[in-house]
Amino acid sequence: MDFASIARRLALLAGTAAAALGVAGAQAQEEKHKIFLSMSYIGNDWQAEAANMIKAMAAHPDYADRVDLQVQVAGPNAQRQIQQINAMVQAGADAILVFPISPTALNQVVKNACDKGVKVFAYDGEITEPCAYNITIDQEEAGRVTANWLVDELGGEGNIIAVTGVPGTSVDEQRTRAAKEVFAEHPNINIVGEAVGMWSQAVARTELSKILSTRNWDEIDGLWMQVGCFTANAMQLEAGRAPEDLLPCAGEGSNGGRIQMLPPDTEVEGASMPYAPLGAPRISYASPPYSGALALKLAVAALEGEDVPKRTTLPLPVVTNETIELCEEGSWKEMKEGCNAFKPALVSNPGWFASIFSEKTPEIGLNAALVGQPEE
Repeated sequence: MDFASIARRLALLAGTAAAALGVAGAQAQEEKHKIFLSMSYIGNDWQAEAANMIKAMAAHPDYADRVDLQVQVAGPNAQRQIQQINAMVQAGADAILVFPISPTALNQVVKNACDKGVKVFAYDGEITEPCAYNITIDQEEAGRVTANWLVDELGGEGNIIAVTGVPGTSVDEQRTRAAKEVFAEHPNINIVGEAVGMWSQAVARTELSKILSTRNWDEIDGLWMQVGCFTANAMQLEAGRAPEDLLPCAGEGSNGGRIQMLPPDTEVEGASMPYAPLGAPRISYASPPYSGALALKLAVAALEGEDVPKRTTLPLPVVTNETIELCEEGSWKEMKEGCNAFKPALVSNPGWFASIFSEKTPEIGLNAALVGQPEE
């Protein structure tokens, strides 16, 4: 056989091998679960953090070869989210993760998706369609626990400000209703100002400024805020109040708010006012941002034939001045041992949410929440 013939045969073999590898690669891609994420409102730190943790879970070595994740944002518009979910189904979704802008508005489109074999997992907010899976804390418990704490702090009487969340969501509706039921049981607790805070520190500042245009801090005894305690404390300091005179605030699990809860003599790397230990009287809770990542993990399990419950109720992460504990490194092991606030040197954004630990999600930790990178 001459040299040219040998070359032709080698080229033919190489081409056949390349084609086989291409087919195998295409098959591997096809075997990945096609999972879409439909986000609704994104104008706050929690939503960005939750999305980071979902992306980190999908990128973890245990899932990277099994999941093709695609992310879309609907904004706070139920009709747009409905259209988005329809498009995801048409694009061949195996599962859809969704932060629903409404507990009921998506029911028909979710039912249609389920009828076509698509598994729909809602995280944090709920969907009432029976075929949907829901992963959330007990939002009513969150409202009750925080309202009861504030009532106790005030001895059952006083003027309070209430700042709620994103209207129309099950999260906001359930928390607010439960809290107001508690306040109604105490006739000497008066809500003297109320505003929609959209779960945003920036919006909370704007709305508090409006309320304070007609009254001053001396006329207020406490605050119930779904998000905004960090900002409320900062505003009081700006108005000349001493740290020891900060009003009790029942609110979110932002890292800034938790650092403020630490005793004022605590040495914390990177701290500077108002992102600093103040001994601020607080109860801090949050919907855990890891809920979406857990939803992805459960979706993969369901797609692979495991029995997954339709409702997963997560523990309510509550931190008080008595249980606040600083994380020195922010490792998963350290969080497992009980730390629940992070040094500003690790987390520069005070609005970032600190309730990121779950024994159910060892694949994700601090870097997942900050930048979307899984644990190594």
